[in-house]
Amino acid sequence: MIVLGFESSCDETGVALVCAKRGVLAHALHSQVAMHAEYGGVVPELASRDHVRHVIPLTRQVLKDAQLTLEDVDALAYTAGPGLAGALLVGAGAAQSIAWSLGKPAFAIHHLEGHLLSPRLADPKPEFPFVALLVSGGHTQLMQVRHVGDYTLLGETLDDAAGEAFDKTAKLLGLGYPGGPALSRLAEEGDPRAFDLPRPLIHRPDLDFSFSGLKTAVLQRTKTLGGLDQMTHQQRADLAAATQMAIVDVLVSKATAAMRQVKSPRLVVAGGVGANALLRKRLYAQAEKFGFEVYFPPLDLCTDNGAMIAYAAAERLNAGLLDPKGQSDIFEVRARWPLDQLSHQSTP
Repeated sequence: MIVLGFESSCDETGVALVCAKRGVLAHALHSQVAMHAEYGGVVPELASRDHVRHVIPLTRQVLKDAQLTLEDVDALAYTAGPGLAGALLVGAGAAQSIAWSLGKPAFAIHHLEGHLLSPRLADPKPEFPFVALLVSGGHTQLMQVRHVGDYTLLGETLDDAAGEAFDKTAKLLGLGYPGGPALSRLAEEGDPRAFDLPRPLIHRPDLDFSFSGLKTAVLQRTKTLGGLDQMTHQQRADLAAATQMAIVDVLVSKATAAMRQVKSPRLVVAGGVGANALLRKRLYAQAEKFGFEVYFPPLDLCTDNGAMIAYAAAERLNAGLLDPKGQSDIFEVRARWPLDQLSHQSTP
């Protein structure tokens, strides 16, 4: 079965063709980073309009790259939430319109489920069950995954997510938007031991996260150093390195605790922060130390993309959670949609 997937939850337009047996046939991605950088963050109305401009050209591109036509597509899938409502409607509208014209089914897919299952596009792919550390933009969660659609929330952030902590700290250091990758690059020049920053909740026995206090600590450090105008390049690099180390320490500690708590043999890391080199290095070391396996999605599929949405639909179809002959007459998007609500349920 070939699924055409659309991702438009925030500031990236992704379209992909995925075959249930052969994996990704083609995928294309348009990033809005340059457009939003001028404003220091995502402007929802501009994001929606840009999705409209690119969703059809990207669809034509992936069909051409895969040497397929729309008639070869068996089903369509789109991100239904969580995300920016206006942006979500673009992908939903494109998928449902094409599905209606072809008489094919269109499936609403959870954005985080796409991230959660995306490491299974890698070779080798993780088998079920596993623990998933979801670290994308505004989400930091630990999930126990028994099978497709069978998820239990183990812990989540109480305030800022890890990705937000990266971005907000980068902004404090004058690095612009998006801040996470820029902060990681600057951190390579710094000494993570130069500043003693807090690791919020790291010693609590639960599996919840909190990063707002870390952001506040960085703000206070920049003030004591005289602000950006007075800070040297080395001080900024040291603070970036210390911040990255603090975030990674918390993520690694909580993920390891989750593995030991549920006695899982596998850890899956998904989402944009999963591309962070230090996080990968530290988790590989923990896996070797404690005897579990760790999996990441391919680097080009860490950020939001259409392949993960198409693949999540294929996985749900294989698990019998979606009707392959179903045809939806309406579509629904959800700005908020807890992932654990999917457990043992079909998507709307």
